[in-house]
Amino acid sequence: MRHVLPGTPASRGMALGRARLVRPSRYAVDNRPLAEDEVEAELEHLHRALDTARQELRELRGKLHGALAREVNEFIDAHSLLLDDAELLRGLDDLVRIGHYRAGAALKKQRDRLAAVFEAMDDPYLRSRKEDIDQVIARVVSALQRHTTPEERKIAARVGEILIADTIAPADMAQLAGNGLLGAVTSSGSAYSHSAILARSLGLPMLVGARDALSLLHDDDLILLDADRGEAIVHPTAQDLARYRAWQREAAAEGRRLATLANAATRTRDDVAIRLLANAETPADVALARTRGADGVGLYRTEFLFLRHKGLPSEDEQFNAYRDLVLGMGGLPVTIRTLDLGADKADAAGLVMRGEDNPALGVRGVRLSLRYPAVFTTQIRAILRAACYGPVRVLVPMVTQPDELIAVRTLFKLARQDLKRENIDLPEKLPLGAMIEVPAAAINVRSLLEHADFLAIGTNDLAQYVLAADRGNDALDNIYTPLQPAMLRLLSHVIGAGRRAKKPVSLCGEIGGDVNFTAMLLALGLTEFSMHPSQLLLVRDRLATLDHAMLRGHSARLLRATTHERVAEMLAQLAY
Repeated sequence: MRHVLPGTPASRGMALGRARLVRPSRYAVDNRPLAEDEVEAELEHLHRALDTARQELRELRGKLHGALAREVNEFIDAHSLLLDDAELLRGLDDLVRIGHYRAGAALKKQRDRLAAVFEAMDDPYLRSRKEDIDQVIARVVSALQRHTTPEERKIAARVGEILIADTIAPADMAQLAGNGLLGAVTSSGSAYSHSAILARSLGLPMLVGARDALSLLHDDDLILLDADRGEAIVHPTAQDLARYRAWQREAAAEGRRLATLANAATRTRDDVAIRLLANAETPADVALARTRGADGVGLYRTEFLFLRHKGLPSEDEQFNAYRDLVLGMGGLPVTIRTLDLGADKADAAGLVMRGEDNPALGVRGVRLSLRYPAVFTTQIRAILRAACYGPVRVLVPMVTQPDELIAVRTLFKLARQDLKRENIDLPEKLPLGAMIEVPAAAINVRSLLEHADFLAIGTNDLAQYVLAADRGNDALDNIYTPLQPAMLRLLSHVIGAGRRAKKPVSLCGEIGGDVNFTAMLLALGLTEFSMHPSQLLLVRDRLATLDHAMLRGHSARLLRATTHERVAEMLAQLAY
């Protein structure tokens, strides 16, 4: 019988496939106590499952490249650390050896205990890491219950399936997308989670917050996932399927139409020029940015160079990567962001940070770089050398106050002097910019503009800090929205300050590439967007339908709105 399951669109599109359920915390548990002579065999069974889970993560890390690999690898690292956590492993062994629990029951008990610890934490970032516990335990349970060989699993790779789960780890989504995954439905999660962002980048339709998905759906149910309407249709009718076929034809035609915009100028309906830049971190991103007609790279993430090394990348390794980036953009401007590692990722680069209770508010971004001036100077030298091959700007992340920019400028000046003594060619000018993602930086932006040549607004973190809401927490969907009046006023303040100082301001957060927010950003005065290259044509197309002068004329009304619902209503009236 046909049934419609509602959810929140996280990545738009449609897909038709078979449901494949994954139950990370609701698996069947055998609670029968072990006999004494069964204990050693059960421990061996458990340890094999743990080893299998570790091997899967190692294989995933080796396979993942391209879109958002940095964020995916962050989660792989976190899960790998959990699988090697001494307290977790000791607790599991004790439950089996002393408590005579079977492996599955021991895993569930440990999961429940650790989840309770995370849920009791005051800090929202740490509290959200409970999701990692669920995902890691689910991976071990899957290995525990699996009886197929790796070769058999490769043969049975998921093709033509729609994943149904509580949550989906970004690493798993990336792997499954390569094996033919058509879409995903989760019973929890947020449209701003890392997995949702990855789904949009990969072009996979995704619904989140479909509360009854795991209880109402069954393996092999035929599902029509309509992430445009925000629903999953179980056992679709002939009429539903006809609508899907019509959507396929329209999507193909739309794809062909958008492809013609690759070399078009980016202008609004009233002929105002807008700059569209690309966020990038790999050669594939750079190539796609050129193909889609980007005006340059507005954010080049350098962290991948550090995260893929056990130690620190050398100056020459960094120079080669930055030079290839500059050459790859063929004379178009490139913005290189300096190292943006947080304390939760620092060990991967050999920058050991200890005792940070809250990494999200700790020594990260420029704070970490200035704590390790020798490491930072190596990166600075590499950037200066690469800047001789084309126009380069430098973006400093996590800036809070002017003295940080002053310290960075001093290090650049010293590095330039050393390179001159070595008779190395140097660029005449290298603009230095501040990334605005800390509320203090946004509020005090005029002081920063005295020392910055340009600004780039990082709305992902800025929204989290301003709204005190974790973007991955689905319980806060009514709070974490870029339409919040406080966010609009802060964005308007930063953009206006840059305009008055006659210095460029770009926006490189997730909303920059989301056509649902293009009209809002135009109304606030933004004329320089930076986004994942896959979104460039969509935003260019959207801009061509919008009247810049009209939207700017209504900015004061938008800024007087007192609720995000009212902002949404006003934008709906203005944007069409």
